[in-house]
Amino acid sequence: GILELVGAASGGDYWLRPLESLRAQAAGPPVEEALAFERIKSTDDLESALVLAASSGRGTMLDFYADWCVECKRMEHNTFPEPGVKSLLGRMELLQADVTDNDATDQQLMQTFGIIGPPAILFFDRSGRELQSFRLVGYFAPEEFSDHLERVLAAQ
Repeated sequence: GILELVGAASGGDYWLRPLESLRAQAAGPPVEEALAFERIKSTDDLESALVLAASSGRGTMLDFYADWCVECKRMEHNTFPEPGVKSLLGRMELLQADVTDNDATDQQLMQTFGIIGPPAILFFDRSGRELQSFRLVGYFAPEEFSDHLERVLAAQ
């Protein structure tokens, strides 16, 4: 139990190998560049970012994330860096709502979309309207997420 707590506190995301993240940290940081998510905090921030994305003619992905969310960490470490996923994500604007604090602004943003908590991923078309049928909640493996992104990009 103690090993699981230590593993979770150090970023581990798999209870059968709680200390694996420590081994990865000891090996050094990954060489590949992380995806550049623009952080937003409020609905006003989101509206501004969607207007900017619309002016560039690109669709948008909004990732609801929290530091305490284990499934968010799994997506961040396992799914988003996968080359196929990364390539598809490069074709849209990437926004991230960090709701770690769960303050009034975070709660208001989540309530706007009926989100109970992270992880939740919303997609918007090129004009800034949410594609509700493509909304994701929970963890998705790279292959499944990649397939979903292809459908989203076709619909945008």
